[in-house]
Amino acid sequence: MKKAFVWDLPTRLFHWALVILVGISFYTGSTGGFVEMDYHMYAGYAILSLVLFRILWGFIGSDHSRFIHFIRSPGVILAYTRSLRIPSEPRVGHNPLGALSIIAMLSVLLLQVGTGLFANDDILLEGPLSHLVSYDTSRQLTAIHKTNRWIIVGLIALHLLAVTYYQVIRKHNIIQPMITGWMKVSQDIPAQRNNRLLAIVTLGLTSGFVYYLVNFV
Repeated sequence: MKKAFVWDLPTRLFHWALVILVGISFYTGSTGGFVEMDYHMYAGYAILSLVLFRILWGFIGSDHSRFIHFIRSPGVILAYTRSLRIPSEPRVGHNPLGALSIIAMLSVLLLQVGTGLFANDDILLEGPLSHLVSYDTSRQLTAIHKTNRWIIVGLIALHLLAVTYYQVIRKHNIIQPMITGWMKVSQDIPAQRNNRLLAIVTLGLTSGFVYYLVNFV
């Protein structure tokens, strides 16, 4: 077995930062309070910046972080699902089912922070863009925001179950590579680009966009 560099630092930092921010967002949104809701909104802005970063990074990042590397057709996904009964080596990068999880999570998080920008609970929270829509529309978006969080919880639970399955049943160590960036493989893997400067610039652009969105629109 050989060691191969699979996950670049920006992808790994995105993953773990998102874990922390989603946890903060869910906790503060569930407990309420003036201070908690301030943190809730800040966490939402940070999540939006990260999600937009990951979408861009899916086109300009290292090979295994790019969407073109892991998004597959329904036929390939079905074939992979059937092959789960057969012992195999860990896949380098995201497998076809993992790709579905990523797309689903990015989509629901984008929906969550998007509706949060227009939300209005008539008590503590008024999204920075709520003035752009009517009161009724704002309340409808608030209802979607409250319901969608449970979809996020469901996807997180499904993700944790999948990680447990691969770690315990299939004996694929998929957690360590997302921490260190390295994994053991049997074949030669092309060296991955780790362009940290490009990542910093990209995150700066998405963060700047979100800052402008919530302060000047």
